[in-house]
Amino acid sequence: MKALLIEDDDLVGDAIQRGLALDHAQVEWVRDGTEGEAVLRAGGYDLVVLDLGLPGTDGLDILRGLRGRGDHVPVLILTARDGVADRIRGLDLGADDYVLKPFDMDELRARARALARRATGRINDLISCDGLTIDLQAYSATLDGEALTLPGQEFKLLIYLAEQRGRVVSKEQIADMLYGWGEGAESNTIEVLVSSLRRKIGAQRIRTLRGVGYMMP
Repeated sequence: MKALLIEDDDLVGDAIQRGLALDHAQVEWVRDGTEGEAVLRAGGYDLVVLDLGLPGTDGLDILRGLRGRGDHVPVLILTARDGVADRIRGLDLGADDYVLKPFDMDELRARARALARRATGRINDLISCDGLTIDLQAYSATLDGEALTLPGQEFKLLIYLAEQRGRVVSKEQIADMLYGWGEGAESNTIEVLVSSLRRKIGAQRIRTLRGVGYMMP
């Protein structure tokens, strides 16, 4: 899961980033509403965790603009306990869920996982296709009942391709997911990872569309 966190409080933001990382999420964190809105326009996220009281552009304005552009990425809003009106406005503007500050990290993680599942049409943390089963919660995978041993980056790539099944993803999107926003990767790194993963799960499970990207059919 690739998440964008828009939160200006360093302590809160650090806690959320660490908490979501326990579920193997890649979290990009921006601390300013105007910057967050600009980053969101680039797209490519599975979840947005959005504080409402931000410097620059207000969180509700970010949400209004996001939904106005037809972007349906799940949004989990953070709001103060006494901000009932803001919670209502946020939900009316298209937020998918909210947590109250101060919040329990386990609850926030559970709500984030639920939103990610809902967005991909899953009802649990299992992805299954043609003998390949991925357990997102246990962070494990099996092929025809046999456990797969995959290094961290290969496992992240497997999850990403499986979650995007039927859709083509570019090398740039994969690099962004694996290494973070703006980090980039060596030109042949993605090819090496894809090649290694193919050897372990079967070459037919990952198609190459030359000049476009990769797809798990």
